[in-house]
Amino acid sequence: MWRLLRTTTFRLALLYCGLFLGSVAVILWVVYSLTAGFIERELSDAIASDVAVLREQFERKGLPGLVDAVRTRSADPHTNSIYLLVSPGGTPLGGNLSGWPNTMPDGEGRLHFRVAETGGPGGQPATAQAVVFVLPGKLRLLVGRDMSELDLLRSRVVASLGWIAAVAASLGIVGGVLLSRGMLHRIEAINLTTRRIMAGDLSGRVPHSGNGDEIDRLAGNLNAMLDQIERLMTGMRQVTENIAHDLRTPLSRLRSRIELTLLHHEDDPEVYRTALQETLAEADRLLATFKALLSIAAAASEARRADFRAVDLAETVRQIADLYEPVADEAGLSFTADIRANPAVRGDAQLLSQAVANLLDNAIKYTPAGGRVVLTLEGAGPGQAARLSVADTGPGIPAEMREAVLERFVRLDAARASPGNGLGLSLVDAVAHLHGARLLLEDNEPGLKVSLVLPPDAASTR
Repeated sequence: MWRLLRTTTFRLALLYCGLFLGSVAVILWVVYSLTAGFIERELSDAIASDVAVLREQFERKGLPGLVDAVRTRSADPHTNSIYLLVSPGGTPLGGNLSGWPNTMPDGEGRLHFRVAETGGPGGQPATAQAVVFVLPGKLRLLVGRDMSELDLLRSRVVASLGWIAAVAASLGIVGGVLLSRGMLHRIEAINLTTRRIMAGDLSGRVPHSGNGDEIDRLAGNLNAMLDQIERLMTGMRQVTENIAHDLRTPLSRLRSRIELTLLHHEDDPEVYRTALQETLAEADRLLATFKALLSIAAAASEARRADFRAVDLAETVRQIADLYEPVADEAGLSFTADIRANPAVRGDAQLLSQAVANLLDNAIKYTPAGGRVVLTLEGAGPGQAARLSVADTGPGIPAEMREAVLERFVRLDAARASPGNGLGLSLVDAVAHLHGARLLLEDNEPGLKVSLVLPPDAASTR
């Protein structure tokens, strides 16, 4: 219960309860002020009118005329007026009060007093409000009106405020507790999930209530974040295992080659030279793997976007094509570079060049002799994007494997007997993501067609 009382939901419920109570109190006070104020003004006007008439009687007929007027008005059984005329010594000369009220006047000279313990509405005490005038000869005249109904209205308004305050406070506390329990239960579910994740269980997810409120949206965002974290952790484990596998074999070959050379060919310089050359080639392959990993890390860094500059993509593609055309010829492949436009792109020239080079390297590597490799660059028009494609006539990639091959160290050759480290398409995917582009892997019938589609805000035709 103490936890419930300390929740933000409970405090908000009490705040809204207080605001509701305050608004109701203001409304009741305005209604009461308008009603009671009107009645009090009517009573004050009636009292002033009576006083004026009685003063005129006194001025015209003297004390006997005033006494007669007071007695006549007091004798009316239906009147709600109160009169009392007393002598200088306090002896009543006329009126319907038995004695002078034992009440001090307020700042405006009015008396508010109880006439009788009963006689008011519903058996309540009868009350009155009056004004006092001192006449020549030290005579005192009291003229007033019955205030029992107005006092009853005032007491009922005060009682209503009390009941409203009690009911509102009760509802606020009960509602706050109920709302806080539901909210606390959902927050506790989030805390339980986070504790499971901190304990190492990345499969935990925050439950949804299904009502689509802000807690559900928070749960959805948290679950999406946890999915991403789990994918990253899974990818990290896979990368670690693949790195261990890919590096263990060449390192083992390096060690074995050096060990054998030292053991069996101590006096043959040519054997040493050959061993060193092979060791150097193996080291170059290892360095190439680490360089590819560093390039992927650089492409995955969002900070690289701050260094984006205008890139002449056509010139960049032309240079890469010139570099790989002899490689394709040497492999017995037909190579075509079809540069149809000259789009200007904002991006990282080095990473874009490396992405194009990786696509061409993969296409040439996996296309058998006599095949064809086509590099195409299509320009951008209004509302369109630049499209860079590399198509080959090799074995292609099955549709169910096209997502997987974008992961690091993933190769279709499960035995890893073919050359390569499985990082080429991973780098291209990272470069595409950095530039806000789409990477498409499609059938070339036969072969594979890989397209890098740059968004309209990144490319424009010159």
